[in-house]
Amino acid sequence: MSDDGERAVSVIGFIGSVFSPWYRWSGRKVPQDHVCINVATYGPGGRFTMTDRGRSALRQTAARLEVGPSMMRWEGDHLAIDIDEISSPPLISRVRGQIRVIPSAITNVELALDPARSHIWRPFAPVARIEVEIDRPGWTWVGHGYFDANFGTRALEQDFTYWTWGRFPTPEGATCFYDAERMDGSVLAAGYSFDADGRAREVAMPPKTRLARSLWAVSRETRADPGYRPRQVKTMLDAPFYTRSAIRTQLDGVETVGVHEALDLRRFRNPLIKPMLALRVPRRRNWQFQEG
Repeated sequence: MSDDGERAVSVIGFIGSVFSPWYRWSGRKVPQDHVCINVATYGPGGRFTMTDRGRSALRQTAARLEVGPSMMRWEGDHLAIDIDEISSPPLISRVRGQIRVIPSAITNVELALDPARSHIWRPFAPVARIEVEIDRPGWTWVGHGYFDANFGTRALEQDFTYWTWGRFPTPEGATCFYDAERMDGSVLAAGYSFDADGRAREVAMPPKTRLARSLWAVSRETRADPGYRPRQVKTMLDAPFYTRSAIRTQLDGVETVGVHEALDLRRFRNPLIKPMLALRVPRRRNWQFQEG
C-alpha cells in the first residue's frame, strides 16, 4: 500500500493457478501447465490481470520465477518484479513496469494450516518497503509491503469452507492473523507479531469482529480489540467468493490500516462460478521465449 493510502498493488505468482477455472477443468494434474503472475492495481486507473499460461511459459531457478513476459527475481537484498501483462475486461490495456519489495528481514516462520500439512503458509517478509513504477500516470510511488507464500498438495476447497487473513502494520512491525474453518468442522486461529528484525512471536487472539458484507455479500470478519468496530476504508478486489480490502482495526489500543482477505470456498465449489471466472482469466496455452 502507498504511504498515503491512495493506491495499492497485489502480485501473486502461481504454479498451479488455484483460482483458475482452466486448472480445475484440467483435473489439476499438471500444475506447471497452469502458471500465472497475477497483478492487480488498486486506486485511480487500477487494473486486474490474471492470464493462465501453459508449461512453455514457465522458467524457474532458485532465485527467479519467470512466467511468460513477467518475472520475479531476487536481486541482492530485494525482490524485483518485472510486469508485462494485459488486463482483463472490461478495462483491457497493457500493464507494464517494475515493483521492488525490500524486506527489513526474512523470518523463519512456517505454519501448517491443517493437521495433515497439506497446506503451508510461509510469511517470508511481513515487514517490507515497496517501490512501484508502472507506466501509467500517478503509478510511481513508495509504501509498505509484505511478501509471503502458500504451498499445497490438495485443492483448497477439498479441506476448507471459509477463511480470513489479515496483515496490519504496528509500531514494532506487523501482525498477521489467519483464521480458517476446515471441512471436518475444526478451526484454525493463529496470530503472529513480527518486528523489523524478523523476530516472530505468537500473540493472543483478539475477539473476532464482524465486518460489513462485501458487494457480492461475502461474509467477513477480522480481529479487533474488545468493543472496537473495524471498518473497510478501501475496496480492492470484490468477487463472488473472495474479497480483498483495506481495513481499519484496533490492536492493543492502536488503530491500524492493513490488508484483509476473506475466501468463501463453499461458493467457490459452485460449478457456476467457473464460467464466470473464465471471462476474467483468459487461457494462453502457448508461449515462446525470445532467446538472446
